[in-house]
Amino acid sequence: MTTAPPAGAPAPPRVPTGLFTPSPTSSVRPAAPPLPPVRRTPLAVAALPAVALTAYVWSAHGAKPGVLLLLGLGLGVALFHSRFGFTSAWRQLVAVGNGTGLRAHTLLLGTTATLFALLIGTGTGLFGAQPAPSAGPLGVGLVAGSVLFAIGMQLGGACASGTLFAVGSGQTSVVLTLAGFITGATLAAWQYDLWKDLPAWRPVVLADHIGWFGSWAVTIAVLLLVVWVSRRIQARRNPPPIGPVPSARGAALRAVRGSWPLAVGALALAVLGAGVLLVSGGAWGITSAFSLWGSELVGALGGHPEQWTWWRQPGNDAMLAGPVLADKTSLTDIGIMIGAAVAAALGGTWALHRGIPWRTAVASVLGGVLMGIGARLAGGCNIGAYLAGIASGSLSGWVWGAFALAGTWVGLKLRPLFGLGNPKPGDGVC
Repeated sequence: MTTAPPAGAPAPPRVPTGLFTPSPTSSVRPAAPPLPPVRRTPLAVAALPAVALTAYVWSAHGAKPGVLLLLGLGLGVALFHSRFGFTSAWRQLVAVGNGTGLRAHTLLLGTTATLFALLIGTGTGLFGAQPAPSAGPLGVGLVAGSVLFAIGMQLGGACASGTLFAVGSGQTSVVLTLAGFITGATLAAWQYDLWKDLPAWRPVVLADHIGWFGSWAVTIAVLLLVVWVSRRIQARRNPPPIGPVPSARGAALRAVRGSWPLAVGALALAVLGAGVLLVSGGAWGITSAFSLWGSELVGALGGHPEQWTWWRQPGNDAMLAGPVLADKTSLTDIGIMIGAAVAAALGGTWALHRGIPWRTAVASVLGGVLMGIGARLAGGCNIGAYLAGIASGSLSGWVWGAFALAGTWVGLKLRPLFGLGNPKPGDGVC
């Protein structure tokens, strides 16, 4: 039992906190609970297709697609073990001022920017790939799309990467989010003529003006400013702490079956994402595959997506005409879901969740549709537009992030309509 200090006694000194430590109370890690047993059946169901699909892709389409699938599997494992989230990080920041998740973003963004500058600046690529920055136009589509996407992820409960790894780990409600996501992305591609001429300015890439070293230096400086501002906000609002997730003791066991610190997840995702750039020449993305999958389904049902203006664009036409398992983004997306399923089964946490409240189900589908439309309008999601854009030194990535914060605020206002809660300052743990 602790006793209160005498009246008038000076307050104890504030303990400094680290980059990912939101408060002194969270620096003590609770004891790790016993690990649940490995889910052998889900593990077999996930691991066997992972091996078989990798072998097929490698033999049918070559080493490059095979490596991309392996990178996707690794991304799924890293996303699951670190529970690296974008949706919850923005929710915590806007709702209660906790910037822990946002500071994890800065580590991911800064590390990815460093690797991108090295690869793109030196022209280093594998399989003949020429790495190129990811940059989008600055205009109405970017602003409207990022706002819609952020509203959607707060209703759907996950962002683009979060949707994939949550589906892989057996979260049934997020399957509805994924279905809505694919529907929205396909609708936006179908109706491309309605929004393709929205006012926009040409992309702005810092490296075109100050070189790759200058671009990297500016990006790192702004990210450090974001860390400082998030700390000031957090100190002023004094949010409830986010305690570390209890996990397995021992590095080897934790790596395979336990929870990873956010910093480890950020570094792993940065390296694997840079691997996608190294192998394919393009940044890691997610949502273009959703438009492809939905359009393939439309074609299978007798429609003619090849006649849509979206699929007549240079590059898009080859994507629709080619096999899905040769598409870069489809390979990494499929890999993420399977990798997360393997990791969840090994961790003993894979389980299908039943009995979804109807309002949650509606929010999941609606959120997915909004994210699909928003991603097409903005030229990408939290990975393809936000992460890849900022790491490439593109102004579009910063604009996407700023308006996604605004959309998050709107999304938090809408969540209670669907029976979804928001963090509150009085919560013991968010």
